[in-house]
Amino acid sequence: MDLTLFLIATLLGQEVAGLKLLRINVPAYSFRGESAQLECRYDLEADKLYSITWYKDHEEFYRYVPRGEPTKHRYPVEGVKVDLRHSDDQQVKLQDVSLHSSGQYKCEVSAEAPSFNSVSAEASMEVVVLPQDGPEITSVDKIYASGDVLGLNCTSGKSNPAATLKWFINGKQVKPDTKTIYEHHGLYSVMSSLRLQLEPNHITGDKINVRCEATVELDSNSDALLDKPRTTEVFVKGYASVAAAPSMCLTVTSALLLRLLATV
Repeated sequence: MDLTLFLIATLLGQEVAGLKLLRINVPAYSFRGESAQLECRYDLEADKLYSITWYKDHEEFYRYVPRGEPTKHRYPVEGVKVDLRHSDDQQVKLQDVSLHSSGQYKCEVSAEAPSFNSVSAEASMEVVVLPQDGPEITSVDKIYASGDVLGLNCTSGKSNPAATLKWFINGKQVKPDTKTIYEHHGLYSVMSSLRLQLEPNHITGDKINVRCEATVELDSNSDALLDKPRTTEVFVKGYASVAAAPSMCLTVTSALLLRLLATV
């Protein structure tokens, strides 16, 4: 037996005479609304193919039987839309994937008599939904002076997986105080709260540059991004000391932004 095939068969627990499962290819991540290509590669050797069967979370959704009429069958499973025209014994094309398309996919290859050999393998797919909007910074309705506590909130657009939020003051990253995740029908928005005691060096030219950056990553331990960072930047009014502030309080609206920039 070829060493590579032996290792694959051993890892899968599928070492049988004749029929061999070479590999299964299921995209780890697919984007909502797009198509996904599933592949199941095998070697019959001396066997004859009886059927190829695909399952999602243990529910059968596609079967290929070369001696059947018709040869291709699809079965209703939530989140699975099979494109029969572009599916065969080696691959299955899923159309318009949704959040319900996320799950565990298994391919099972079965041989005809007399061996009746059967091999299978499975892999998971997660459907990604990118945020439609950039993050939003709120609670900027105040004039700050050195010694005050800067209190702001940043909320990401809805996505799956949840976005990671980062804060920057005058271009330097600072740690947030708290983080809260909200779920909306399978999508997630994240609110990060920043509480920072201001020092004179935080306030330049009577303003504080605050930036919130949202990124959607493969996982919390990965630097691979699913989407380019989306940022929102505001300039909060501030004074290096209380004595430097005007004697009369400015209105709430004038304390807001000189500029609000959202990059999508």
